[in-house]
Amino acid sequence: MTPPKKKATEKKAAAEEAAGKKKAVAKKTAKTTAAKTTAAKKTAAKKAAPAKTATAKAAAAKTATAKKATADAAPAKTTSAAKKAPLAKKAPAARKTPSAPKLPSRPPEAPAADRGRLLHGTHHDPHSVLGAHPVPGGVVFRALRPYARSVTVVAGGLRADLHDDGDGFFSGLLPLTEVPAYRLLVAYEGTTVETEDAYRFLPTLGELDLHLIGEGRHEQLWTVLGAHPTEHEGVAGTRFSVWAPNARGVRVAGSFNFWDGTGFPMRSLGSSGVWELFVPGVGEGELYKFDIARADGSHTLRADPLARRTEVPPATSSVVTSSAYEWGDEEWLARRAETPVHEAPFSVYEVHLPSWRPGLTYRQLAEQLPAYVRDLGFTHVELMPVAEHPFGGSWGYQVTGFYAPTARLGGPDDFKYLIDALHRAGIGVLMDWVPAHFPRDEWALAEFDGRPLYEHEDPLRAAHPDWGTLEFDFGRREVRNFLVANAVYWCEEFHIDGLRVDAVASMLYLDYSREPGQWTPNEHGGRENLDAVAFLQEMNATVYRRCPGVVTVAEESTAWDGVTRATHHRGPSGFGGLGFGLKWNMGWMHDSLQYMSHEPVHRKYHHHDLTFSMVYAYSENYVLPISHDEVVHGKGSLVSKMPGDWWQQRANLRAYLGFMWAHPGKQLLFMGQEFAQGAEWSEAHGPDWWLLDPAYGAEADHRGVRDLVRDLNAVYRSAPSLWQRDTDPAGFQWVVGDAADDNVFAFLRYDAEGTPLLSVSNLSPVVRHDYRLGVPDDIPAWHETLNTDAERYGGGGITHHDPVKPEPQPWHGRPASIRLALPPLATVWLRPA
Repeated sequence: MTPPKKKATEKKAAAEEAAGKKKAVAKKTAKTTAAKTTAAKKTAAKKAAPAKTATAKAAAAKTATAKKATADAAPAKTTSAAKKAPLAKKAPAARKTPSAPKLPSRPPEAPAADRGRLLHGTHHDPHSVLGAHPVPGGVVFRALRPYARSVTVVAGGLRADLHDDGDGFFSGLLPLTEVPAYRLLVAYEGTTVETEDAYRFLPTLGELDLHLIGEGRHEQLWTVLGAHPTEHEGVAGTRFSVWAPNARGVRVAGSFNFWDGTGFPMRSLGSSGVWELFVPGVGEGELYKFDIARADGSHTLRADPLARRTEVPPATSSVVTSSAYEWGDEEWLARRAETPVHEAPFSVYEVHLPSWRPGLTYRQLAEQLPAYVRDLGFTHVELMPVAEHPFGGSWGYQVTGFYAPTARLGGPDDFKYLIDALHRAGIGVLMDWVPAHFPRDEWALAEFDGRPLYEHEDPLRAAHPDWGTLEFDFGRREVRNFLVANAVYWCEEFHIDGLRVDAVASMLYLDYSREPGQWTPNEHGGRENLDAVAFLQEMNATVYRRCPGVVTVAEESTAWDGVTRATHHRGPSGFGGLGFGLKWNMGWMHDSLQYMSHEPVHRKYHHHDLTFSMVYAYSENYVLPISHDEVVHGKGSLVSKMPGDWWQQRANLRAYLGFMWAHPGKQLLFMGQEFAQGAEWSEAHGPDWWLLDPAYGAEADHRGVRDLVRDLNAVYRSAPSLWQRDTDPAGFQWVVGDAADDNVFAFLRYDAEGTPLLSVSNLSPVVRHDYRLGVPDDIPAWHETLNTDAERYGGGGITHHDPVKPEPQPWHGRPASIRLALPPLATVWLRPA
């Protein structure tokens, strides 16, 4: 506790120092020498010349009373008190000879160290130097405004010019008792701007937000980091915040400050690693980046990792944005969780939005895509990655803007409009999500704050050997938080119904595409990436908890145990399940296409390629994918993989699609394959829609395949036998799976009520007359519900118009049998008549 005598001495010394500073400023700014004053005649100065920097307000004050002058110099809150101040009574002479308001005294300049750190962008707490701060003798105002000619403080009736300290610094000491509400009047060459001072505001992030970020548990991270137009303490502006724990300093640079962040340093919010600044007057549409001072003092200009909008590539700036979209899909969201996905029809049309109809925007796509998909009967679309990416040739799989839909097709609200239109058409929306890796672009995530941050600090762990990218450090809680929150973001903000997670296998294995010596075993000596396992489990658990009805789908190409098993259930390997809802069946895709590529005469030697999938069909919840990966890079389109002449190619394709739709598992088909496009897909021009032009001679061939896809989906959706028990072994029975010499495959599918559907595929080019198949004896007749050889599809027309009745002759281990004429290269479906 300070002794009273010492306090009095300090107050007296401070008063003398302040009076001396005021007198020095008055001497420096007066045009003529003012009369010397004494303590008794403090207000009797005569003919005091106006200061060079006097404003119009000060000039007008010459004709006002001293009482008014004193009031003008005081904060707005103390105006009434100032009118009653004893000073007015002791100095009546001032009523006759008014003087200009007191100019701000020049305060002690900011320490050279602070000035240097602010100018070099390495100050961790600019708010402690800049802005307004109570000090002995009044309130000190400091501003850093490079290129400004003058800076004036405006507070109520007070207007006071700050002293130019050089290097863009301005300061002044006003004899105020407390910090007033004030604005800055900043004069540049040719213009003057009145603005709020960014350094008078409290932080915009609360302690709970910072605590959750530090724990890596902020499930709505996008609401606190990034750029958000908002009203803070009654002032409109944008709050900027970014996680950069290794930075020596961070500044905001953008279109609102001519890309010079010198005057906009951010403050560090303790040990969280978060930097924050509220910038008044900045709003929707402004471009920005973060100017980060690295540990070595060099600077790097980085896009915002949590930017929710970006410039159109190849431009790379982040864009301040807010959403005003009003959704109209309440009915869809209310019922999407009624039936678990693995027990519901799930037929997916995979789309690359930029090339589906090249040149269309999100809103233009919304006028065409929902109608097309609905007409063909697909239940869902799957969008290849829509998150922002710099190189279009990556198809979106090398992401730089994880929270921003690509600006190539419009803004975030335009993308919402497309999803809304699909939902209102009764179509679910899946999107490819890429949490495995990111590109090395110097303006994006790579060594974001000067050191490895989002990537692993071990260069061998960080470098992806296949794609020249960097792998995320799944062991760092803030990085896991960034990705888990990103998954939630797309589901909550954009109403996405499912995430297809790309390249899961590359995440799960430490030795993925690495030679011996290029990887380090985990703590148990194994090859499993335990950090990635924990991340995937956390992501799935969080998404399923927060977003009812959403499904996650793994593109996982190995035999990892428990991809679609619940995270709390441990399997034989000792790991809990990864928690995905569905998994791409890459083995079925590879084996079935391998079989179909052989000439029919050789297929009997590869019969197992089509039957082996049933050995493991119920080990996971599967999707059967014929995706973009199978129709690019020299692999040819789906129809071009088929052997034979053009008729046989189309027949093989139709038979294959019929087999695929009947096989246990969900279906996925890439755009263009639904009408037997002959050329490989190219992102430059998309599907060959001209093949469906009636003026084209072979249009009927392509239209026939598309008509088949439409009918496959229609029958599929109406027949629970084909989807209700996809993950239940009791829902499938072989009728004949060993007819290798005949190239025939026949099996029964059952729904929950036991109603069967019989699928028969003849993958030889000959008609098999009176082909006998064993069937249950409790079905009085079978009706052909689909035949891929129908003439309307381009087939030969060998169909069964009349019901087929069983005969009491046992066959294939069953008490009854039917005889069918199996058309060549065709699949036939029959249901109870």
